[in-house]
Amino acid sequence: MMSTGVILAIGFQLSGGDSQMNALIWYSWLGGIIIGTMIGANMVLEEHCRAGPRNVVITGSTRGLGKALAREFLLSGDRVVVASRSPESVDMTVQELEENLKEGILAVANGASRTNLSHAKVVGTACDVSRPDDVRKLADFATSELGSIDIWINNAGMNKGFRPLLQFTNEDINQIVSTNLVGSLICTREAMRVIGSQEKGGHIFNMDGAGSGGSSTPLTAVYGSTKCGLRQLQASLLKESKRSKVGVHTASPGMVLTDLLLSGSTLRNKQMFNIICELPETVARTLVPRMRVVKGSGKAINYLTPPRILLALVTAWLRRGRWFDDQGRALYAAEADRIRNWAESRARFSFTDAMEMYTENTWVSVFSLSVVCAFIILSSSSGTLPGT
Repeated sequence: MMSTGVILAIGFQLSGGDSQMNALIWYSWLGGIIIGTMIGANMVLEEHCRAGPRNVVITGSTRGLGKALAREFLLSGDRVVVASRSPESVDMTVQELEENLKEGILAVANGASRTNLSHAKVVGTACDVSRPDDVRKLADFATSELGSIDIWINNAGMNKGFRPLLQFTNEDINQIVSTNLVGSLICTREAMRVIGSQEKGGHIFNMDGAGSGGSSTPLTAVYGSTKCGLRQLQASLLKESKRSKVGVHTASPGMVLTDLLLSGSTLRNKQMFNIICELPETVARTLVPRMRVVKGSGKAINYLTPPRILLALVTAWLRRGRWFDDQGRALYAAEADRIRNWAESRARFSFTDAMEMYTENTWVSVFSLSVVCAFIILSSSSGTLPGT
C-alpha cells in the first residue's frame, strides 16, 4: 500500500488544494481498491478451480482438526492418506470419510457443485510419528497408493491438559515431546526425502500452536515449548532448503474445539473459548484452499488473523454461550450432526472464500488501484499545467 500512498500524496500536491480534485483522487483510490479486490479474488477462484487433484498426507487425522482437514481435501477432489497410532481408528476414519465422499459425489450429481470428485480417494495406515520406522512406512505407503506426495501435513499433537509443570509426570512429558516435537522432526525429514526426490517437488506444513512465537503458556508449558521449538525448526529449514524443490510452511489453526484443547480445561477456559474458538470444520474450510495453492516456501497460513481477532473481541458480548453454557456444558452439535449436510453446505468454493484469500494476490490490488489513481491524477492535472 506504500506505492498507492505515494501516488495519493503526489496527486494532492498536483491538485493545488482543489477540493474537487482531491475528491476525485480519493474516489479513484477507493475504486482501485474495489477493482483490485475483485481481480485478486477472481484470480484465487480460477487458481483454486484449476488446481488438479493433490496427493495429501495428514498425520493425526482420525479426529478433530486432522479429520476435518482430510474431509475438506476430499471435497476438493484430492487424494488423502490419513494416519494415527491406532489401526482401528484409521479403519473407522477411512470408512467414515468414504461415506462423506459418496455424499459429495451425490451432491455433484444433483448439481450442487462443479468440483470433480472422481479422482478423490482416501486410504489410511497406522503410524506412530515418534518412531522412524513407522514414519518411513507411512511415506512408502503414501507413494505406493498415490504415486507421489504434493502436501504433507504434520498435524499429530498432544497436550495432556492444563496444569502446572510440577503435576506433569515423566510419561506425560515424554509423550508430548515425542509426538509434538520429535514426531514433527522425523516426519519433516522423511517428507523432505520423498518430496525432494520428486521432479515437481511439494510442500510440508507444520502446525503452529500456543507458544510458537515464544510467548508464555502457563499451565501448558510442555506443549508450548514444543511449539516454540517447531518455529525454530521452520527458520532453520528455510535456509537449508533455499534451493530445494521442497516448500516448508506453517499453518496456524488458532483455537479449535478439539479434544486436544478441551482436555483438562476449566470453566473459565470454556468461557474464553466461547469468544475465540471455532469448530474444526470451520477452520479446515479456510486453511485447505490456501494449502492447495501454496507456492514457494516459508508461507504462514493462519486462521486466526488480526481482523478475525478484532471481530471476536468487538463481538465478544454476542459470543457468550456460543459453545458452552454457564456450567461449562457443551452446546454445539456432535460431529456426526455437523457433517450431516456436509456436501451441500461446503460443496462450492464461494467468492467470499476467495475474498479472504485475495490478500495473497495483493500485488494485483496495488497495481490496479495505482493505475486508476495515476490515470485520474494525470488526466485531471494535465489541464492545469502551463501551456495546456
